[in-house]
Amino acid sequence: MLSANIQAGSSTRRYSDYAMRSWSHVLPMGKRLSLDTIAQLAGEHDIVGLNESDPGSLRSGFTNQTHYLAQRGGFHYWSHQPNRRVGGVASSANGLLSRLEPIEVIDHALPGRIAGRGVLLAHFGNDNRGLTIAVAHLSLGAASRASQLSFIAELLHDHPNAVLMGDFNCDLERPEMQALFKRTRLQPPDSVVATFPSWRPQRAIDHILLGDGLVRHHARAMAAAASDHLALSLELDVPETALRR
Repeated sequence: MLSANIQAGSSTRRYSDYAMRSWSHVLPMGKRLSLDTIAQLAGEHDIVGLNESDPGSLRSGFTNQTHYLAQRGGFHYWSHQPNRRVGGVASSANGLLSRLEPIEVIDHALPGRIAGRGVLLAHFGNDNRGLTIAVAHLSLGAASRASQLSFIAELLHDHPNAVLMGDFNCDLERPEMQALFKRTRLQPPDSVVATFPSWRPQRAIDHILLGDGLVRHHARAMAAAASDHLALSLELDVPETALRR
């Protein structure tokens, strides 16, 4: 399993690049090579959650990046959730790549002071003990994050085999994260992995959280091309009954 904020294939190798390479956030040059590198990494996993995957705008050369990664990575099943569009110049989406066929995929808009955040929910298995994957990209502000996590807690509150993955923009010690753990069966991991900034990772703000029916192994950070986030990879033990159709 992999969670990756791919920054729409843009290159950021130092803080100054946010200003000096700002053109990469609105123009498509160089992104295809980055996407091919991300596809190679994604292809080593069975389920991949994406943040900041452009669903088709000027900066991606009008390419749906989630679809492109699915094709290049060899995934038969993919879905995306466009969340925020800046004219026709840039757009952002959550994405899901899977080698397993989901029974259903549902888009939910998340609350927040500024619209444009969402959670993509995929169900595998045919009852409330089936595997449920949620991909989200949370807000920078604590108040908005708290309301978003409260919404997600309602969706996942009684799922032992739930996975919540993505860019949370905060560490696990934040009060809003502790509230999530109290209201769901999601468990804080035994250890965290720093993922941001990618060139000198100091903050653990990308997470893969598991319900108490699942077991994780070998969590590690991996370079997602030239994104400002490292990707988070882990091995997941899933009960056979959670995938029964």
